[in-house]
Amino acid sequence: MSGRVWDVGKLRMATEAAGIALWSWNVDTDQLELDERGYVLWGVPNTGAITFETLSARIHPEDLDRVRAAFAATRDISGAYETDFRILHGDKVHWISARGRGDDQGIVGRIMYGVFIDVTERKKAEEAREMLASEMNHRVKNIFAITAALTGISSRSTTTKDEMVKDLRQRIVALSKAHDMVRPDHRQQHKAAPLGDLLATLLEPYSRSSSGLERVQISTPKILVGEKSATAIALIVHELATNSIKYGALSSENGALEIKCGAEGGEVEIIWTETGGPPTSKPTGLPGFGTKLVVNSLSDQLGGSISANWPPSGAIITLKMSEARLGA
Repeated sequence: MSGRVWDVGKLRMATEAAGIALWSWNVDTDQLELDERGYVLWGVPNTGAITFETLSARIHPEDLDRVRAAFAATRDISGAYETDFRILHGDKVHWISARGRGDDQGIVGRIMYGVFIDVTERKKAEEAREMLASEMNHRVKNIFAITAALTGISSRSTTTKDEMVKDLRQRIVALSKAHDMVRPDHRQQHKAAPLGDLLATLLEPYSRSSSGLERVQISTPKILVGEKSATAIALIVHELATNSIKYGALSSENGALEIKCGAEGGEVEIIWTETGGPPTSKPTGLPGFGTKLVVNSLSDQLGGSISANWPPSGAIITLKMSEARLGA
């Protein structure tokens, strides 16, 4: 009964259903023979016996030496072996798993047998999972870096524990709102946020004086900020606001902040102007952590630069950055 169920035709149907191609290898002549599915899988014409060199032309250059070594070692391997590698079909990459038995097990008349299986979809899934894991790792590291930076900023702008807790909470809430603007939730696509809206959200904790007067004015054309750049912008704005609270216009009840933005020739310029605060002068000494944070965020992430003027009326900070990088 079993012989009639598993005749040659039924076995062929089973291998085709499983996406399995058959191969044989003459260990003396180094010739290979494939079934029809094998030729299709490799993308080579069915000319009968071929050699490993014929198939080598299809193997991805980065995998070729490894595959050569693996096949050369198969006769010394005890039991089953499996080798996964990439092959090229024009500009497309496919993954193949070559499987057989080593140590001359199953050899018939100097000919060994095995199978090729197309594992492209499995490899794509594995690559997607690895990419997701790497992205999650990257995001976790970013969270730690952002938290450390915000904690450092808050520690310099407050004098008591309670003030620091309140200040840090406000900054984190503002950063969370800014993040929601560019990535609302998992059901929605990533989107860019208008720069003016992003700045207003980040500066909301400082926008009113204790008497309720509005003291932050923002003027910007339609410039979009992408998800990757929003964090860099947030850290820069938090640092500038911290300096203003400690030494500049936002430290005074009558102080005011004006932000004007423009874009030309692929470059975005943001001018941060403070008025109404204590008289200012150019800082002396070596750049501190905050200055380094701003410079690094601008140059590394936004392809930009910073310059400053210190008239007695208040600091004027000019930020320049790549419009393309800002939208990423």
